[in-house]
Amino acid sequence: MKPNQTIAFVNSNRAWGGGEKWHFEMGKRLREKGYPVLFVVHKKSALCKKVKETDLPHAAIVINNFSFLNLFKIRKISRLFRKQRVGSVIMNLPSDVKVAGPAARKAGVEKIMYRRGTALPVNNNLYNRYLFKKVITHIITNSHATKELLLQKNSKLVDRKKFRVIYNGLDFNEFDNRPVKPIYTRKNDELIIGNASRFVEQKGHKLLVEVARKLKSREVPFQLLLAGEGKLKESIIKLAKKEGVYENLLFTGFITDIKSFMASIDIFLLTSLWEGFGYVIVEAMAGEKPVIAFDISSNPEIIRDGENGYLIPFQDTDTFAEKTITLYHNPRLKEKMAREARKTAAENFDMDYMVRQIEELIGK
Repeated sequence: MKPNQTIAFVNSNRAWGGGEKWHFEMGKRLREKGYPVLFVVHKKSALCKKVKETDLPHAAIVINNFSFLNLFKIRKISRLFRKQRVGSVIMNLPSDVKVAGPAARKAGVEKIMYRRGTALPVNNNLYNRYLFKKVITHIITNSHATKELLLQKNSKLVDRKKFRVIYNGLDFNEFDNRPVKPIYTRKNDELIIGNASRFVEQKGHKLLVEVARKLKSREVPFQLLLAGEGKLKESIIKLAKKEGVYENLLFTGFITDIKSFMASIDIFLLTSLWEGFGYVIVEAMAGEKPVIAFDISSNPEIIRDGENGYLIPFQDTDTFAEKTITLYHNPRLKEKMAREARKTAAENFDMDYMVRQIEELIGK
């Protein structure tokens, strides 16, 4: 990329999730280092709101699944890229790639990058073959698991040489300097466990309720803090009441202060059915909490079984509950794992290192 060329982050997702957090933090950090940046976002998105709060340069453009059929919109984005002297584009959603990819190619953008954070295969259709072979120059994945899944299903669609694995990073200096305001007070000798995730099928909250039921059947005094919102929240509340564990659950709603949430628990439980990259695992580890999660997707790239947490056979809630009980009855082991968790996170998932990798990729 030539000097003073702009890095454009194209993310039209209206909701706030891991991809939006990555784009926002990476764009903000690169601008602080002197790089010109531009955000192309949906005008009603959570990311647009964040960008406006920090006065980052942005353009509000609506992109949906059918926008790639709108040649006028592609030309509009292409003209924007030329006007802003864009040298690199980093795209988020498949719909972003379908529109902004050809627009970037038309504008002569040197590096057209697709950041793939979803651990799901890509459809091998005619338009995707065009995009992956002729348009996209680099594919950034948030884990080796995401990379291998994409290659496994599409070995002839995607050139392995285009891949670069760059994990989600955490700003440890900023994290450590945040004040802590505990959101829950322990009662007697109860175990406080927690989960922070959207109430959607992927996150496996039904299995979490099952683990809670098994903890209660073993007469373990516990409180489970559940942070997040989502379309399945009410059904999980009904299930918890049916299973007799509702009184052991505290639904906190969406949490912005994740450090205080982690400071309020003893162990973090993640029952996701799949993860592109479990960023919340890193946040828990940064807060010195051991993590128990299923042995799937990218989880083994973060959790070392028996050292900084436990990896559980998929959907094995008996073992999940048993390992939770093990840490409850062995506080020294829990504290040892907590220290190792912090060490692992700081050594492997620091934001400064991730920014340097992006700088290397854009090649300024």
